[in-house]
Amino acid sequence: MTDARGFAAFPPQSAGARFATSWWGRAWIQAIEDTSLDHGLLRKGRAYAKQGLLGPITVSPGRLAAVAESEYDVVVRVEQLTDAAWERFLDQVAAKAGHIAALLDRDMPHDLVEAAEDAAVPLLPAVGDLEPECSCPDWGHPCKHAAALCYQASWLLDADPFVLLLLRGRGERDLIEALQEREEPVREPSGVPVAQAYAVGVPPLPEPPPYDVGYTPPALEPAPGVDVAALAVLAASAAGRARELLRRGRLPDLGEYQDRVRLAAEHDLDLGLDAAVQAWRYGGADGLDVLDGSWTPPRRELARAQALLEAGWEGERPPEVEAWRNRWTIGAVQLRYGRDGRWYPFTRREEEWWPAGPPERDPAALLG
Repeated sequence: MTDARGFAAFPPQSAGARFATSWWGRAWIQAIEDTSLDHGLLRKGRAYAKQGLLGPITVSPGRLAAVAESEYDVVVRVEQLTDAAWERFLDQVAAKAGHIAALLDRDMPHDLVEAAEDAAVPLLPAVGDLEPECSCPDWGHPCKHAAALCYQASWLLDADPFVLLLLRGRGERDLIEALQEREEPVREPSGVPVAQAYAVGVPPLPEPPPYDVGYTPPALEPAPGVDVAALAVLAASAAGRARELLRRGRLPDLGEYQDRVRLAAEHDLDLGLDAAVQAWRYGGADGLDVLDGSWTPPRRELARAQALLEAGWEGERPPEVEAWRNRWTIGAVQLRYGRDGRWYPFTRREEEWWPAGPPERDPAALLG
């Protein structure tokens, strides 16, 4: 069994300190926040985490543990992967040399996680995957101590994604040894008699070429009535959409207007859609949706966002919010909540609101 790893207690942090800067760390926080039944306890947990009220943290397969306030035993359990699931995961890691290099560089590539999910190997936790326990008398799920442990664990995950893999059942040493065992020795090619080769028959066709190869534009000759530049843009767009279709298995349905904006954004076309192009570059179709329309989010989602906003000003008075449907105006900034669960920042430009940056799930992160 993989040995447990111990981490020193975190010292008190500033009130504006952020949890999880990596995308996999944010996914961890999203899982515990989606599981929570009490946002008030989450807010207290964030404060406990920043105040350094937890002792050293121990990470072992399926288990995250610490002592809170020097008297309460806090544990968060994570389901471990089966041996068969680990074999499928190792297949995905070994299939691309860059995956191994990224992990050793303390990075968790998006495409590795997606490939693992396609192989039915859930690396990142989802709603209900984190099971908190605490010896305190609070019946919250999670209580403030378990919430604090989860928030501090996001800092550990930021620094080293192998912490997540250890929680799923295997540590760095085990994984590296397993990957080394899969390496086959290089053998010198040997000749095959012609008669033997012909006796094999017609071999099967090779696998299709990889979809992530570079695009080579076609050589287009000018012709009467043909806009060669526009045709080149359409060809490049079709190639890009084909790659995306091969990679994801599907493409979002786009209307004529959305597709015009996409073409202008991806190929630097001047179609008089500057704000829409900026929105697309920051958030794709979802970014364009929050630019052009408004909607009324569920109250639970707005309450969670309000708690996150207040947490960003712990110990201080949070800024005044002028709320209308999915739009929160805070001074010179307007945050718009998208149907994808992310907040998009906007700033004033010539009496209009313009997209001002990429979206975040935590609205407080856009006001720092």
